[in-house]
Amino acid sequence: MSRVLVIDGQGGGLGRQLVAALATGCPDAELTAVGTNSLAASAMLRAGAPRAATGENAVVVNCRRADVIVGPIGIVIADSLLGEITPAMAAAVCQSDATRVLIPINHCDNIVVGVPDQPIGQLVTAAVEKVKELIR
Repeated sequence: MSRVLVIDGQGGGLGRQLVAALATGCPDAELTAVGTNSLAASAMLRAGAPRAATGENAVVVNCRRADVIVGPIGIVIADSLLGEITPAMAAAVCQSDATRVLIPINHCDNIVVGVPDQPIGQLVTAAVEKVKELIR
């Protein structure tokens, strides 16, 4: 069974969509959600995450255990998501042995060139399809 970790911050809207889609699309995956704040963690729990945690240490610990990490591209950039991603969080995601599926959200002064703007729903669908490929 593959361990899939969803990380999100701020209001948890992207994480909520990811958790709901992954719970349906990858029912055999061991899904864990970690919010950089309690609002994000709560949103992912309500979306169907069987387990969720909050904060820097939860990100660090769960990155060590994950096979796949999914979230906005900001989770690998210290001080992104309006400062919610600490340097330790970004390092934990980057140094993890997990495969990272990063969603190119162009916010908070981080712009990914060469990636056309797409609705969040399409990005979530593409991310879930990639996770399915990875855990087969």
